[in-house]
Amino acid sequence: MNTDLLKAINGLAGENAALDAIMKFSTNYALYVFAIILLAMWFFGATYMKKTVVYAAVTGVFALAINVIISKFYFEARPFVTYDDIHVLVDHAADASFPSDHTTGAMALAVAIFLRHKKIGSFAILFALLTGFSRIYVGNHYPLDVIAGIIIATIVALLLNSFKLLMEPLSNFILAIYNKIPVLPKKI
Repeated sequence: MNTDLLKAINGLAGENAALDAIMKFSTNYALYVFAIILLAMWFFGATYMKKTVVYAAVTGVFALAINVIISKFYFEARPFVTYDDIHVLVDHAADASFPSDHTTGAMALAVAIFLRHKKIGSFAILFALLTGFSRIYVGNHYPLDVIAGIIIATIVALLLNSFKLLMEPLSNFILAIYNKIPVLPKKI
Protein backbone atom coordinates (compact mmCIF):
# COMPACT_ATOMS: atom_id res chain seq x y z
CA MET A 1 0.00 0.00 0.00
CA ASN A 2 2.85 2.40 0.85
CA THR A 3 4.44 1.81 -2.55
CA ASP A 4 1.11 1.95 -4.41
CA LEU A 5 0.25 5.30 -2.81
CA LEU A 6 3.76 6.60 -3.50
CA LYS A 7 3.48 5.70 -7.17
CA ALA A 8 -0.03 7.16 -7.46
CA ILE A 9 1.09 10.50 -5.99
CA ASN A 10 4.48 10.58 -7.68
CA GLY A 11 2.84 9.53 -10.94
CA LEU A 12 1.32 13.02 -11.07
CA ALA A 13 4.80 14.55 -11.30
CA GLY A 14 5.61 15.96 -14.70
CA GLU A 15 1.96 16.08 -15.79
CA ASN A 16 1.18 19.68 -14.82
CA ALA A 17 3.84 22.41 -14.79
CA ALA A 18 1.95 24.59 -12.29
CA LEU A 19 1.47 21.71 -9.84
CA ASP A 20 5.11 20.70 -10.26
CA ALA A 21 6.17 24.28 -9.47
CA ILE A 22 4.02 24.38 -6.31
CA MET A 23 5.45 21.07 -5.10
CA LYS A 24 9.03 22.07 -5.87
CA PHE A 25 8.51 25.38 -4.05
CA SER A 26 7.07 23.65 -0.99
CA THR A 27 9.88 21.10 -0.91
CA ASN A 28 12.70 23.56 -1.55
CA TYR A 29 11.50 26.57 0.43
CA ALA A 30 9.54 25.24 3.41
CA LEU A 31 12.37 26.18 5.77
CA TYR A 32 12.37 29.75 4.45
CA VAL A 33 8.58 30.07 4.69
CA PHE A 34 8.68 28.96 8.32
CA ALA A 35 11.63 31.26 9.03
CA ILE A 36 9.62 34.21 7.67
CA ILE A 37 6.60 33.22 9.78
CA LEU A 38 8.71 32.91 12.94
CA LEU A 39 10.64 36.12 12.30
CA ALA A 40 7.38 38.01 11.68
CA MET A 41 5.95 36.62 14.93
CA TRP A 42 9.13 37.62 16.78
CA PHE A 43 9.52 41.14 15.42
CA PHE A 44 5.87 42.13 15.00
CA GLY A 45 4.36 40.22 17.90
CA ALA A 46 3.98 40.88 21.58
CA THR A 47 5.82 38.90 24.26
CA TYR A 48 3.39 35.98 23.93
CA MET A 49 4.27 35.66 20.23
CA LYS A 50 7.99 35.72 21.00
CA LYS A 51 7.46 32.94 23.52
CA THR A 52 5.57 31.01 20.85
CA VAL A 53 8.63 31.29 18.60
CA VAL A 54 10.78 29.82 21.39
CA TYR A 55 8.28 26.99 21.92
CA ALA A 56 8.24 26.29 18.18
CA ALA A 57 12.03 26.31 17.85
CA VAL A 58 12.52 23.96 20.79
CA THR A 59 9.80 21.68 19.42
CA GLY A 60 11.47 21.57 16.02
CA VAL A 61 14.86 20.73 17.52
CA PHE A 62 13.47 17.93 19.71
CA ALA A 63 11.38 16.42 16.91
CA LEU A 64 14.31 16.40 14.48
CA ALA A 65 16.57 14.91 17.19
CA ILE A 66 14.13 12.02 17.45
CA ASN A 67 14.37 11.55 13.68
CA VAL A 68 18.17 11.37 13.93
CA ILE A 69 17.89 8.68 16.61
CA ILE A 70 15.37 6.68 14.55
CA SER A 71 17.56 6.86 11.45
CA LYS A 72 20.48 5.39 13.44
CA PHE A 73 18.45 2.25 14.18
CA TYR A 74 16.31 1.92 11.07
CA PHE A 75 17.33 2.64 7.50
CA GLU A 76 14.91 2.80 4.63
CA ALA A 77 16.26 3.63 1.19
CA ARG A 78 14.64 6.52 -0.62
CA PRO A 79 12.04 5.64 -3.25
CA PHE A 80 14.22 6.78 -6.14
CA VAL A 81 16.94 4.39 -4.95
CA THR A 82 14.58 1.43 -4.71
CA TYR A 83 12.45 2.00 -7.82
CA ASP A 84 13.55 2.99 -11.31
CA ASP A 85 10.17 4.46 -12.27
CA ILE A 86 10.09 7.26 -9.68
CA HIS A 87 9.90 10.77 -11.15
CA VAL A 88 12.50 12.75 -9.21
CA LEU A 89 11.70 16.46 -9.49
CA VAL A 90 14.09 17.54 -6.72
CA ASP A 91 17.47 15.87 -6.34
CA HIS A 92 18.30 14.48 -2.92
CA ALA A 93 21.09 12.50 -1.32
CA ALA A 94 20.45 8.77 -1.09
CA ASP A 95 20.37 8.87 2.71
CA ALA A 96 17.66 7.53 5.05
CA SER A 97 14.10 8.12 3.93
CA PHE A 98 12.32 7.32 7.20
CA PRO A 99 11.03 9.50 8.76
CA SER A 100 10.78 12.65 6.64
CA ASP A 101 12.84 15.45 8.22
CA HIS A 102 11.16 18.11 6.07
CA THR A 103 7.72 17.00 7.25
CA THR A 104 8.79 16.54 10.86
CA GLY A 105 10.40 19.96 11.08
CA ALA A 106 7.58 21.78 9.31
CA MET A 107 4.85 20.04 11.30
CA ALA A 108 6.66 20.47 14.62
CA LEU A 109 6.86 24.21 14.08
CA ALA A 110 3.28 24.35 12.79
CA VAL A 111 1.69 22.41 15.65
CA ALA A 112 3.70 24.33 18.24
CA ILE A 113 2.45 27.59 16.72
CA PHE A 114 -1.11 26.28 16.44
CA LEU A 115 -1.24 25.30 20.12
CA ARG A 116 -0.57 28.92 21.06
CA HIS A 117 -1.99 30.89 18.12
CA LYS A 118 -4.78 29.22 16.15
CA LYS A 119 -4.93 31.60 13.17
CA ILE A 120 -1.24 31.58 12.27
CA GLY A 121 -0.98 27.95 13.32
CA SER A 122 -3.79 26.90 10.98
CA PHE A 123 -1.94 28.39 8.01
CA ALA A 124 1.30 26.80 9.21
CA ILE A 125 -0.31 23.35 9.51
CA LEU A 126 -1.74 23.60 6.00
CA PHE A 127 1.68 24.55 4.65
CA ALA A 128 3.34 21.73 6.64
CA LEU A 129 0.86 19.24 5.16
CA LEU A 130 1.59 20.58 1.68
CA THR A 131 5.30 20.19 2.42
CA GLY A 132 4.80 16.57 3.45
CA PHE A 133 2.72 15.82 0.36
CA SER A 134 5.32 17.52 -1.82
CA ARG A 135 8.02 15.21 -0.47
CA ILE A 136 6.11 12.24 -1.89
CA TYR A 137 5.20 14.07 -5.09
CA VAL A 138 8.81 15.00 -5.93
CA GLY A 139 9.94 11.40 -5.34
CA ASN A 140 11.95 11.88 -2.15
CA HIS A 141 9.74 10.03 0.35
CA TYR A 142 7.21 7.27 0.87
CA PRO A 143 3.81 8.18 2.35
CA LEU A 144 4.68 6.40 5.62
CA ASP A 145 7.82 8.54 5.97
CA VAL A 146 5.59 11.62 5.87
CA ILE A 147 2.95 10.14 8.18
CA ALA A 148 5.66 9.21 10.70
CA GLY A 149 7.01 12.76 10.53
CA ILE A 150 3.55 14.17 11.22
CA ILE A 151 3.04 11.82 14.18
CA ILE A 152 6.48 12.49 15.71
CA ALA A 153 6.09 16.25 15.32
CA THR A 154 2.59 16.30 16.79
CA ILE A 155 3.51 14.18 19.80
CA VAL A 156 6.61 16.27 20.55
CA ALA A 157 4.65 19.53 20.17
CA LEU A 158 1.89 18.32 22.48
CA LEU A 159 4.35 17.04 25.08
CA LEU A 160 6.49 20.16 25.13
CA ASN A 161 3.43 22.40 25.23
CA SER A 162 2.27 20.51 28.31
CA PHE A 163 5.66 21.06 30.03
CA LYS A 164 4.98 24.70 30.83
CA LEU A 165 7.12 24.44 33.98
CA LEU A 166 10.11 23.84 31.70
CA MET A 167 9.16 25.84 28.62
CA GLU A 168 8.00 29.04 30.31
CA PRO A 169 11.26 29.65 32.23
CA LEU A 170 13.24 28.80 29.09
CA SER A 171 11.30 31.28 26.96
CA ASN A 172 11.55 33.93 29.71
CA PHE A 173 15.32 33.37 29.91
CA ILE A 174 15.77 33.71 26.14
CA LEU A 175 13.62 36.85 26.06
CA ALA A 176 15.56 38.36 28.96
CA ILE A 177 18.85 37.82 27.15
CA TYR A 178 17.41 39.21 23.90
CA ASN A 179 16.04 42.29 25.66
CA LYS A 180 19.45 43.05 27.20
CA ILE A 181 21.18 43.27 23.82
CA PRO A 182 20.79 46.93 22.86
CA VAL A 183 21.58 46.61 19.14
CA LEU A 184 18.84 44.07 18.42
CA PRO A 185 15.46 45.48 17.34
CA LYS A 186 12.76 44.85 19.92
CA LYS A 187 9.86 45.42 17.57
CA ILE A 188 9.60 46.51 13.97
